Amino acid sequence: MNFENIYEIEELEKIISDNLGVLVYFSTLKCTVGEALEPKVLELIKNDFPKIATYFVDMNAAPKLAAKYSVFVEPTILIFFDGKETLRKSRHISIHDLSNSIGRIYRIAF
Repeated sequence: MNFENIYEIEELEKIISDNLGVLVYFSTLKCTVGEALEPKVLELIKNDFPKIATYFVDMNAAPKLAAKYSVFVEPTILIFFDGKETLRKSRHISIHDLSNSIGRIYRIAF
């Protein structure tokens, strides 16, 4: 399981409207914190929340997309359920806290 890359605002808006649960991981390819966290987030979603679709936005390659969602710090994780942003975590992200936060909403949604 890997993140699928997204570059266009319209593409991400369609994904969010078409899927019940979506995780969008905003970072850059040069962010060491983002690089270290990325496999842990993927593993968490794969093992505990498999119904959530996962996507990656390179903030350098898609700055308008990052600005549209008010993401200015890397890494930032946005979680959407039923088309609405329900969770936002930035910079220093604890996998345990992320898991607990997603779990509460995931159990209701699915």
